[in-house]
Amino acid sequence: MSFVAPRNLKLEASAEQHQRYEPAVGFVLTGVMAAGKSTVAELLAQRFPRSVHLQGDAFRTMIVNGRDPIEEPLGDEAFRQLDLRQRIAANTANEYWRDDFTVILQDIYAGSALSNVIGRLEISPLYVVVLNPRPDVVAQRARDRERVDYGAWDVEQLCEDFVNETSRVGLWLDTSAQTPDETVEEILRARHDARVR
Repeated sequence: MSFVAPRNLKLEASAEQHQRYEPAVGFVLTGVMAAGKSTVAELLAQRFPRSVHLQGDAFRTMIVNGRDPIEEPLGDEAFRQLDLRQRIAANTANEYWRDDFTVILQDIYAGSALSNVIGRLEISPLYVVVLNPRPDVVAQRARDRERVDYGAWDVEQLCEDFVNETSRVGLWLDTSAQTPDETVEEILRARHDARVR
């Protein structure tokens, strides 16, 4: 048995429904691998009554066959798939935001990728937060995790490249000495510094 919506069913939210919800906002949370993005994004999402935590990497891992590995050196196909995952993540974030969900979009947006994803988002107000712990802290966190993050990548070099090549927009936080809860508190406290529109 299948469900077919009546033709006259109104799928758009009424003005009354919109008034029940707080105005939705959006956060882009980025940083290198093992910077604490997933943990902080999840905790931040929990602070809003209607919220979504979007993990950009999920759109890459959905590829069953033909996924190009993120390994040095990245080839044309790997870059194409990175761009695809960023487009899908931005489109998904926009859809949730249009339906009154606060969106926390989290992924590694290094170099021009950060500006690109900001440009693809329709969300306003939009806040950008870059988690930027010291390389030695990142390396230790990576060692403490069960999965292999960096493999042949050099942590210090990647951290340096991320800082040097990524647009200096939003709120950059050195979270080396912070717990995830403390980071969330600082993001909420300094949100005005993170706003990009």
